[in-house]
Amino acid sequence: MLDLLRPEVRASADALRGDFAAAEPFRHVVIDAFVEDAFCHDLIREFPAFDPVNALNEFGEAGRKAVVTGVARIGPAYARFDRMIRSREFLDWLGQVASIENLVYDPDYVGGGTHENLEGQDLDSHVDFNFHPRRPLHRRLNLILFLNPEWRPQWGGCLQLERDPWHPVANVLRRKVVPLANRCVIFETTETSWHGFDRIQLPAERRNLSRRSIAVYFYTTTRPPAETASSHGTIYAPRPLPRQFEAGHTLDAEDVQELEILLARRDRQIQYLYERELEFSKTLAGIYRSPSFRIGRALTWPLRKIRAKRR
Repeated sequence: MLDLLRPEVRASADALRGDFAAAEPFRHVVIDAFVEDAFCHDLIREFPAFDPVNALNEFGEAGRKAVVTGVARIGPAYARFDRMIRSREFLDWLGQVASIENLVYDPDYVGGGTHENLEGQDLDSHVDFNFHPRRPLHRRLNLILFLNPEWRPQWGGCLQLERDPWHPVANVLRRKVVPLANRCVIFETTETSWHGFDRIQLPAERRNLSRRSIAVYFYTTTRPPAETASSHGTIYAPRPLPRQFEAGHTLDAEDVQELEILLARRDRQIQYLYERELEFSKTLAGIYRSPSFRIGRALTWPLRKIRAKRR
């Protein structure tokens, strides 16, 4: 099931493993000409049209990023892609590259699938959720295949891998990847695998373009304890103020728009965290009120009484 990969890619797992292990700011590898050219063309041709129904954010609002998770149903080329990445041959090949055994494919493409981002869209640096939300699986690898026949670095939208976005002065180790067609990026999902992309700013004559990719996430049933954190969702580090924001700078219309975007994004994140805290509190309250919890408290009362006297 590796026939969709270019022969030189299929045969280079050992070399790619060395590149993956040595990469900075965290383990990753960038592979150009990943799949056969004709197959990549088919993926580009069958890429789903932007639909606002597929662009709803966590607040139910239509945005400028569309996601289609039903990859195998998009078209024949995507069905073939799905068959390849779920095959044991591909999972073993990928595991050899990343030195991670027994990788598991996610048939639901949670958080993945086709991603399309329009003009003005960006993605704050973040680390991904670390457990599958519906299955007891550790998230281990991200694979992103770009599908943009034409793209220039000055247009933004470049994938940025970075070490520590919370401390911009110390965050000097970065890698920027231009999202050109048939370029594949594979990186390990950890508590320090910060990544995002800068704002898409297309020239007027290229506003018909969009940033397109397929994202696939892979899992394992276990993970070394030293690498395992408590379960969490995606964690974002909001972008800092642009460099020109300093004493004496006069704000222009673009500066004001940038400030409005940054403040609105922070407000949304605070709202999201507040609502998540409320949901967590409701869950805890339900546990405390449950008959089983009360019975447990009653049964352990003597032991707790003895411990309290010893303090």
